[in-house]
Amino acid sequence: VGGAVAEELLEQGHDVLVLDNLQQGHRAAVPAGAEFVSADICEPGSLEDVLRPHKFDAVMHMAAETVVEFSLTDPWRYFQNNVVGGLNLLEAMRRHQVPKLVFSSSAAVYGEPESTPILEGHPKAPVNAYGESKLMFERILSWYGKAYGLKHISLRYFNAAGASNLLGEYHRPETHLIPNVLRAALNGAAPVPVFGTDYPTKDGTAIRDYVHVVDIAQAHVLALERLDSFTGRAYNLGNGEGYSVLEVIETARHVTTIDIPVRMGARRPGDPAVLVASSSLAKTELGWQPRFPEIGGIVESAWIWTKKHMKGYDS
Repeated sequence: VGGAVAEELLEQGHDVLVLDNLQQGHRAAVPAGAEFVSADICEPGSLEDVLRPHKFDAVMHMAAETVVEFSLTDPWRYFQNNVVGGLNLLEAMRRHQVPKLVFSSSAAVYGEPESTPILEGHPKAPVNAYGESKLMFERILSWYGKAYGLKHISLRYFNAAGASNLLGEYHRPETHLIPNVLRAALNGAAPVPVFGTDYPTKDGTAIRDYVHVVDIAQAHVLALERLDSFTGRAYNLGNGEGYSVLEVIETARHVTTIDIPVRMGARRPGDPAVLVASSSLAKTELGWQPRFPEIGGIVESAWIWTKKHMKGYDS
């Protein structure tokens, strides 16, 4: 997501500096034209070294621990990185008078939804430390806005997926469904695990709302442009239509023309049955219009990138 946002900002004529500790990110994913600095939000001194010589107009904060499953077994790591690290960033911004921030939040702040599609006013009841850390930081932003005048917008996006021409999805370890399915198709890997077949859904597997990474990048730039008008708001980013795990796998079979094997398994703790967003507020206030709403197009773009990058950003 960070690389795609940087790409979009550059296309719109912004000067971009990318800060990353490369724990999960990839140096090759930083687009040409963006300055890169290796630094860590959990090390305040490294933030000082970046902010002191520059005059920034705004920050887009996407650094986080994100694997839901691990957040249940090691919550300290999530609160340390996502909350304490975020506070380090806010304090560095305050010292150097950076007035605006766009925050990558998550649908995980809602927990198990009471109704779908989910609206921004839906009760917040995270079922894992990842979602809790994102919600805590949203609340911190609210207080920073009231006390210090920080202008901020939070984007609660659902499952980021797909690829641009240059940037695709490659994690170590890989926990996301679409890249795992496509790798299985590409190299004959072990069957794709399906976690949970007894959810109260149409085929028993979990349903998620998938959003193309290029559309998420566009939303970040729109949020930056509208911070003065809509500061303090949070917006869902989704397509308003969910797809089950089995539907995504079947779509991948169609796109790749490969019969991808699956292995049925038990549910993972902390995984809600259905997460589908209403993005009407983002469309109305930010002017956001997803350009790639169909799951087939999302999977196809990821497949094209995966075939070109069999070893991820090392290829």
